[in-house]
Amino acid sequence: MGRFDGRVAVVTGAARGIGFGTAQRFAEEGASVAVIDLDESAATEAAAKLAVGESQKAVGIGCDVSDTAAVEAAVDRVVSELGGIHILVNNAGVTRDNLLFKMTDEDWDMVMGVHLRGAFLMTRAAQKHFVEQRYGKILNLSSVSALGNRGQANYSAAKMGIQGFTRTLGIELGPYGINANAIAPGFIATEMTDATARRLKMEPEELRKLNAEANPVRRVGQPEDIAAAAAFLCSDEASYVTGQTLYVDGGAKLG
Repeated sequence: MGRFDGRVAVVTGAARGIGFGTAQRFAEEGASVAVIDLDESAATEAAAKLAVGESQKAVGIGCDVSDTAAVEAAVDRVVSELGGIHILVNNAGVTRDNLLFKMTDEDWDMVMGVHLRGAFLMTRAAQKHFVEQRYGKILNLSSVSALGNRGQANYSAAKMGIQGFTRTLGIELGPYGINANAIAPGFIATEMTDATARRLKMEPEELRKLNAEANPVRRVGQPEDIAAAAAFLCSDEASYVTGQTLYVDGGAKLG
């Protein structure tokens, strides 16, 4: 038996990277999974790749997580097609990096809209079901950039905001059998970090090597590393853990 047999997990931004790795882990452990992404065709394609058993389902849903109507429609569809909702992973994210004096209003608003407004809207839509059934697991993706990172005033602010949001959810929703936690990943090898390398005019492997040398475990993270932590925090084994942010960064921020 899997840890998530009979559960329905929703993962936003799950067509690739950390989101897909997390969706894959939940499916492997018995959950039915809704892959939510801005691009519905990519979401559907990703859902089709998940290893689901006879008693499980996987569905891809297109949704702009910063749009209230789209979010409510997506959650309604999850409940209708998969039979409920038990786990929500707010992973959808974008970067619009720039130094403060070059950062535009649009750069700021886009990052805040996807990360903070998106997490808020998805959580508000899901918690109605969680409260009614007196059970739910919420996991929000923060980042080590929450501690400050040059050229990421918008992203850093949003990711630290996620931590405050998570603590407040723990306080408000705990009495209803709902746990809310966050993971703050360090450098994870994904398409997003590869794109960052190219913006910095270096090869992805070079950026990975530099980041591996900068942490105690001497390697970069993989989506599977975040998925493993997510599986624990969204399981009943972590029912006494709420409002916390777990840094999964190979020890990079210890110094």
